[in-house]
Amino acid sequence: METGSREKLMEILKKFRNAMLVTQATHGVLRSRPMALMKVDDATGDIWFMTSIDSGKVDEIESNPEVNVTLQQEHRYLSLSGRASIVRSRAKIEELWSEEAKVFFPRGKDDPHLALIHVSPREGEYWDNHGAVGLRFLVEAVKAYVTGTTPKTDSTQHASVPLSAGQTANGLTSAR
Repeated sequence: METGSREKLMEILKKFRNAMLVTQATHGVLRSRPMALMKVDDATGDIWFMTSIDSGKVDEIESNPEVNVTLQQEHRYLSLSGRASIVRSRAKIEELWSEEAKVFFPRGKDDPHLALIHVSPREGEYWDNHGAVGLRFLVEAVKAYVTGTTPKTDSTQHASVPLSAGQTANGLTSAR
């Protein structure tokens, strides 16, 4: 698998409004649930969600902060692995509040049960077969079908991107 650029990953990530947050419940069982993206930090790639402190995912994150965030839309897919934390800062809740959140928090931004989930991704992987890239993939898929091989892809379509220490300014893994 190729190593892609942080910029490409961020370009794809910013196209999403919803995600599936995967946490680990008791006895190692994985749990997924849909979440609305409240914010994606341009500089770090950090992701923010709103939740109720009474939610089971809060206990799961506090017990094991390793999470996965998956995003899918037509011909674009993204998977982010990292660490989550629960943030109860009223100032941060105020900053991220939107009227859309009132659907889930009818008491508004001052709801004492409202908290944030902050995800700091360490690694991301994307698959992008949208638009012209998708047409190129379709041609490769047909060739692969006819020849009994697998389709060829490049970093514009599929790549892994390190998002933590050990990466260079362009998002590529540095030599160690």
